[in-house]
Amino acid sequence: METRTLRGLLALLFLPLPAPRGASAGSLQSPGLSECFQVNGADYRGHQNRTGPRGAGRPCLFWDQTQQHSYSSASDPQGRWGLGAHNFCRNPDGDVQPWCYVAETEEGIYWRYCDIPTCHMPGYLGCFVDSGAPPALSGPSGTSTKLTVQVCLRFCRLKGYQLAGVEAGYACFCGSESDLARGRPAPATDCDQICFGHPGQLCGGDGRLGIYEVSVGSCQGNWTAPQGVIYSPDFPDEYGPDRNCSWALGPPGASLELTFRLFELADPRDRLELRDAASGRLLPDVCSLSRSCVLAPGKGPLAVGPSRRPGKSWAVWYRRPRGVALPCPPGDPQAEGPAAGYRPLSGSNQTSLRSLISAL
Repeated sequence: METRTLRGLLALLFLPLPAPRGASAGSLQSPGLSECFQVNGADYRGHQNRTGPRGAGRPCLFWDQTQQHSYSSASDPQGRWGLGAHNFCRNPDGDVQPWCYVAETEEGIYWRYCDIPTCHMPGYLGCFVDSGAPPALSGPSGTSTKLTVQVCLRFCRLKGYQLAGVEAGYACFCGSESDLARGRPAPATDCDQICFGHPGQLCGGDGRLGIYEVSVGSCQGNWTAPQGVIYSPDFPDEYGPDRNCSWALGPPGASLELTFRLFELADPRDRLELRDAASGRLLPDVCSLSRSCVLAPGKGPLAVGPSRRPGKSWAVWYRRPRGVALPCPPGDPQAEGPAAGYRPLSGSNQTSLRSLISAL
């Protein structure tokens, strides 16, 4: 296992654009239920502390008791990798999924992968059996020795399909929601083969399809669902330079909460820009330590748009809140969960709020 630095860029511009052919207007599953927003679970901070079935469900060792290995709480003093005085599964080295150290066996095995059903990025629909007769996804297919998740997503998106499935590390299949309805789920750990084109991504397994919505990593979209996730272009691959992308968030007049689940600036000069889609007016921004923001109702939908500098990747979770909210101060116990950083507004400041945008 090698250490990988996970970085990203976020500089967004709001512009009104229609949904592209083949892109879904929101996710088929609730992003609020996911504990991971990176394809390899490097951002997992949950409490799973046993290995998966292939690891015999062994208890994990505490990270502050693994100094003899490459990763321990001592090697992560700033907590960047989520290590500490606990034995929860983590992915400190950018491996294909969270793992942990276990008591060494007679075979000399000292670490195992964890099976965490809630640690799959929104837009990933799960692992499914592909017996081939009939195929799990009935659309066109192809193979590539350079296959990544996004290579397959892009292929199926251009073909006009809703779903894309990766299998055996090198095969890509396209399909629709009707295919998914008759699909047979398989254990998450069955989809454990590394993509031929990327050592940090999983591309299904033998006779197993890892199925995604093609909207993941798309360059534009019209998002009207009550909640969803917008990923940087080409996600989970790196975000490239010189892209011009926009995502409209609607409907008009709706309040929205935005939470940046993945957000690391590649350049300190990078900024977040938000515009009202009807007027094109640039909304004011407020710098803070929070990764969340609330947008009050406006005349038109909001849209997330192009980055001005090259970067890695980012993910924005949005939802329509029941009430408008303000960021909680640092250390506030309410600042937990996917809608972290908020408290209800008082009656006095509700009347004056037009928009509040918080970025790192």
